Amino acid sequence: MIMESGKTNRRDSADGLSGHITALEALDRAGCCTRWRAAFGNAPPKHLSVAFMRDVLIWQLQCEKLGGLPPDVDRTLRRIATGRQAAGAASPGTLLIREWNGRTYQVEVTETGYVMDGRTWRSLSAIARHITGAHWSGPRFFGLNAKVGT
Repeated sequence: MIMESGKTNRRDSADGLSGHITALEALDRAGCCTRWRAAFGNAPPKHLSVAFMRDVLIWQLQCEKLGGLPPDVDRTLRRIATGRQAAGAASPGTLLIREWNGRTYQVEVTETGYVMDGRTWRSLSAIARHITGAHWSGPRFFGLNAKVGT
């Protein structure tokens, strides 16, 4: 492998990758479990198929050799994995409902913004400020992140 400025050259990291992938594709269940423990530090869940374990092990090898996911993608996937949505991740057509001081507010997410009481808003934060009279994170106010209600 050739080193450039202390970093592994991506092209050289790919050299030999196909041989490692071929070896992973030939593993049986016991071999997959052994490699899984080495790669992730614990045994795989019992319900995983051998084909799925092979795919994950190949993906992990590729990340190791060629680099992992970009940081923003990694953060988004971690949020999803822990049951939290990315802030502001409501798609068009979604209806957000929030009760505040005895009144229920409904906001429809559109392609161009947010609609509440017939008025279009550019951000959820502006709507939250309108409702509460104080600065709020709109996604937080409407429960689109993990800190709902705090």
